[in-house]
Amino acid sequence: MQTREPLVQSSNGAVQLSNEEIARYSRHLIMPEVALDGQKKLKQARVLTIGAGGLGSPLALYLAAAGVGTIGIVDFDVVDESNLQRQIIHGTSDLGRPKLESARDRIEDINPNVNVETFGEPLSSENALEIFEDFDVIVDGTDNFPTRYLVNDASVLTGKPNVYGSIFRFEGQASVFWAEEGPCYRCLYPEPPPPGLVPSCAEGGVLGILPGAIGTIQATETVKLILGIGEPLIGRLLLYDALGMRFREMKLRKDPNCPVCGENPTVTELIDYQEFCGIPQANAQAQADEVPEITVQELKARMENGDKVSVLDVREPHEYEVSNIGAQLIPLAELPERLVELDRDEALAIHCKTGGRSARAVKLLQDAGFQNVYNVKGGIAAWSEEIDSSVPKY
Repeated sequence: MQTREPLVQSSNGAVQLSNEEIARYSRHLIMPEVALDGQKKLKQARVLTIGAGGLGSPLALYLAAAGVGTIGIVDFDVVDESNLQRQIIHGTSDLGRPKLESARDRIEDINPNVNVETFGEPLSSENALEIFEDFDVIVDGTDNFPTRYLVNDASVLTGKPNVYGSIFRFEGQASVFWAEEGPCYRCLYPEPPPPGLVPSCAEGGVLGILPGAIGTIQATETVKLILGIGEPLIGRLLLYDALGMRFREMKLRKDPNCPVCGENPTVTELIDYQEFCGIPQANAQAQADEVPEITVQELKARMENGDKVSVLDVREPHEYEVSNIGAQLIPLAELPERLVELDRDEALAIHCKTGGRSARAVKLLQDAGFQNVYNVKGGIAAWSEEIDSSVPKY
């Protein structure tokens, strides 16, 4: 077993374990790699988790069970039904509650010795440095690029290790970005991808079990850092393929030209990460490319009035099987080759799940010469919420 300098130093008697804690952590205490001194380090440790979602759920549960003394959680979302397939820290009875509340209750039920500090606000350039300063380890459980770059830069500027994880469909990644000992996230990804190029989990889906695998890896790395044992994922990116049940590893090198952790850093304070990731420009372009819209209420009224309007569904067949309103199905990718199936003289109302793909379909049809086409605002999700609740919302 390799050893290294622990993040949390010995308490010199300042931290003690009660008899109840000794019984609770007995399987740790009999391991020489942890033992009494290591368990006291865990009790002293302060770990900040960014997000109480798919990755934050197993992470917080296992850190609490392991006896990490203080767990901070940053989240401002509420529990939704679609979360329950993977966000195991929340339950059906928590629907509609702030995730911070349900996460805190579950942690305290697992281990009442853990102190939970909650931050019910979006992490931003204005508050990140102040929040990070009081914690030993930062664990990134976010699902968007602006926050990932923000977490990275704030970790570098405060000298904290950033235990990174990401998930999509059947694949996951994990690493430890710690600029004092190795590369940071920007060394691996100097520039964010163009907005919209990488679909979110809400758009592309995620195997519900996958965040359990990656989140527990993040928890393992966090405990190793606190105790100073083993070989952390510093300078290594672990790639997990759940379908193939394979792990691969990429070696990472510190980039001497990295703008935040390199030899001559140019990012010496937190910046506008929405701007850095091109979000405002993408929003402005989207506004410039706005297409005609029709609400589900308007569409229903036109259908009931006998107006000549055809409804086109541009989702994938497996989505159509889950939930549909009987519309003609032509997946967006097939639309350019199947234009002949559409009546150019009829009004076309085009829908997808929430309106993104259908907006692209409307633009495609306009470019192909179709005159009377509309994007159904909110898609089939809005139809389920506002028109017919018997249509499943997924």
